[in-house]
Amino acid sequence: MAFSCNIVTQERTVFNGEVQSVSLPGTDGRMGILPNHSALLTTLGFGEVMVKDANGEELYFAIGGGYAEVQPDHVTVLADSAEQAEEIDIERAERAREIAEKAMSEGVKEDPDQYAQIQASLMRAQIRLDVGRKRAGRRRRTMAAVPGQPQDEDNS
Repeated sequence: MAFSCNIVTQERTVFNGEVQSVSLPGTDGRMGILPNHSALLTTLGFGEVMVKDANGEELYFAIGGGYAEVQPDHVTVLADSAEQAEEIDIERAERAREIAEKAMSEGVKEDPDQYAQIQASLMRAQIRLDVGRKRAGRRRRTMAAVPGQPQDEDNS
């Protein structure tokens, strides 16, 4: 049984399709969503979203916070930022992390808002690196037909 899933930002729709399951980085921990889930509205942290599409293929996304609305027949992720793993430019994310780390080390004691923005930039760059590196070289991965039997050498 499938349900619809939309992952959107202010700028664009990142994903829209029928899925079997969704795994989300909630601010209080990871959440797994299956068809007919109870209605839920939750905040999301920085992290990896995994969508298992209607064909059983796993798709991965790096998100930088936001909200998720869950209904029995659909999930909508309203992300502050979101990229599919294959879209992530590892070198660009590395540069962004280095810039944010340098700004954090130099300090901005007078402006707590600027410090929070730099901290968010650092977390966003780090999750992009984590998701991009973990999924590098792989476009999509199909779930193993037999439970507990790995599909490939990377079982993460």
